[in-house]
Amino acid sequence: MNTVEKYDLCVIGGGPSGYAAAMRAIDFGKKVLLVEKDKLGGYGIYDGALASKTMWELSNKVKTVNDEIGTYSRINMPFSKVKEIINEAIFERKFQFSCHLRIIHAETGLINYEKGKASFASKKEILIQKNDGKSITAYAENTIIATGSRPRKLPTIKVDEEVILTSDGILHLDEFPKSLVILGAGVIGCEFATMFSNFGQTKVYLIDRAERILPFEDEDIADVVATSLERNGVTIHRGAKLVRMDHLGDAVEYEIENADGSTEVIQVEKAMLSIGRVPNVDELELDSCGVKMSKRGVHIGDEDTRTNISNIYAVGDVSGHMALVNVGEREARHAVVKMFADFPVKPIHYENISTIMFLSPEVAAVGLSEQKAQELKIPIRVSKIDYSMIARAIAMRKTTGFFKIIVSDDDDMKVLGMRAVGEHASSAIQSVSLLMYMNKGIDELAHMIHPHPSIVEGVQECVRMLIGKSIYKSSVFKDKLKCYKRTIDGEKLPLHALTDNSEENLNREKMIEMNRTKVNYN
Repeated sequence: MNTVEKYDLCVIGGGPSGYAAAMRAIDFGKKVLLVEKDKLGGYGIYDGALASKTMWELSNKVKTVNDEIGTYSRINMPFSKVKEIINEAIFERKFQFSCHLRIIHAETGLINYEKGKASFASKKEILIQKNDGKSITAYAENTIIATGSRPRKLPTIKVDEEVILTSDGILHLDEFPKSLVILGAGVIGCEFATMFSNFGQTKVYLIDRAERILPFEDEDIADVVATSLERNGVTIHRGAKLVRMDHLGDAVEYEIENADGSTEVIQVEKAMLSIGRVPNVDELELDSCGVKMSKRGVHIGDEDTRTNISNIYAVGDVSGHMALVNVGEREARHAVVKMFADFPVKPIHYENISTIMFLSPEVAAVGLSEQKAQELKIPIRVSKIDYSMIARAIAMRKTTGFFKIIVSDDDDMKVLGMRAVGEHASSAIQSVSLLMYMNKGIDELAHMIHPHPSIVEGVQECVRMLIGKSIYKSSVFKDKLKCYKRTIDGEKLPLHALTDNSEENLNREKMIEMNRTKVNYN
């Protein structure tokens, strides 16, 4: 066993979080060892974000064409072609990662990359069992654990990744199954139900233990998504308890108990488990370095990415926070700055992180939902505009969806959250995310000149409703435009919009204009 030279940082895991950590450390001129046991890029590329979202984009294109011309001739794309396109996207991203890493190594000499399984020998010693059969020990002043996660399984269900699958196997099928049941109606389960039903070649069943899908989101969002899935032919077993799921060799039989006590037995060709993920920490030998699992029970990044051992950090899926690529990258970069910066570093705030749900229609979210505001007993004002009132959505023939903006129930009307459901939702949410990041109200957004026709004009009209200056009045289009407040008890009351010539609104305009003159735009 050879002892390699010392490193300032060892990063265990070469997925999005680990890669981001290594590159940020190079910015500080630090010597880095990056260890990955399988594939550089991890779930950010393979069987995860990039692969599944490539499939989602493709499924949307197929569905759009079939919806428009399906009465004449439908597109029935073979799954082999779907996999070919996914693999092209994977190769492109993989090529970027690997070439970038090699060039950075050659130009700076600051980073070494080892393929193998890493485990702790002590707080500053990492044992690496290389894939070529050799082993080395690395000494590192600091270590970042970025080992990601894997799909959760159930001991009572035999997963073979051929008939009963997880997200690890679902993209490796040889052909579209004629029927598929998905256990779990969270984001991932709903995304795969969306994709397979979009292609129109698979009868999809979705087992939802709760009374509605996406129970963590507002009911109006869940209703739009559920309606869309059912129009796509998906059967949603609401409030259903799985009694059994049996592997029949070339098929799957499952039994559910419904909320009313009745039972159903259904046979399908394939099944997919989508019941969460578990962190990859089993092989790290955490006892050897003293790292403890967190109070959340399964994750280890309790102190703003730092573990209970001062020189060891945990980021990404193992941190215990949101298992998203953008969050993991942010945590990784933050951990590196905490290690090496010579200035105080503010902790990460997770309250206003933008998220995308790749459903049909697309869903984007940031900040508080109505549901969460009620749980926290926060009084709010809400405005909501249907996509059918937005010129660009009408032109696109994509009028299913809405924008909803949630602000504080006071004169400042600070933006607390936004939900976007529909075409271009993830792009439309960014302006509001920026306002939240800057702790601003809605005035600037209301007075900007937005491009026309664009989806984001709907965001502006949503804001205008709150200050009583909308073009379309909610009193006329009551089913399309809504503006109301919710009390701390959750009571929903109409919000009486100000008229353009009211004294209060004129005073508000004066204050806005005075504030504009004070801004130094340089």
